[in-house]
Amino acid sequence: MDARADHPQVVVLPPLLYAAGFAAGLILEFLWRTHLAGPSVRFTLGSALVALGGALGFAGVRAFQHAGTNVEVYRPSTSLVVTGPYRYMRNPIYVGLTSAYLGAAFLADSVWVLMLVVPIVLITHFGVILREERYLAPKFGAAYRDYMRSVRRWL
Repeated sequence: MDARADHPQVVVLPPLLYAAGFAAGLILEFLWRTHLAGPSVRFTLGSALVALGGALGFAGVRAFQHAGTNVEVYRPSTSLVVTGPYRYMRNPIYVGLTSAYLGAAFLADSVWVLMLVVPIVLITHFGVILREERYLAPKFGAAYRDYMRSVRRWL
């Protein structure tokens, strides 16, 4: 495999996608104000989702670091990670990002930010995750295919 192409060729860096979606939602919120819920519900639910998402994302990153492989999607994968949160889902970092994003939408009291999670998740699925799977399957062979059969993609 060409060293320059030894990565999944994703369409966007996931953290930038989530940040851009959030920023777009805030711009829409500035133009057309919305409300999600009362302050106590927003703060409680939002804080819990951000904390859960942050913890899950951090655990996913730590599992990559312990395995000695790259977290960045534009660098080669050097080992198959199936420990930590990867025992239960194949994409804990993206699930964590999504959870934190949803929590931030509640904290921002924005229906716009909340609604933009749909295109963000679709782009993540089709433009990132499926490309990663197509990259990892030939790289790690039967071990990865077995992992895909035994562990769910999202939750």
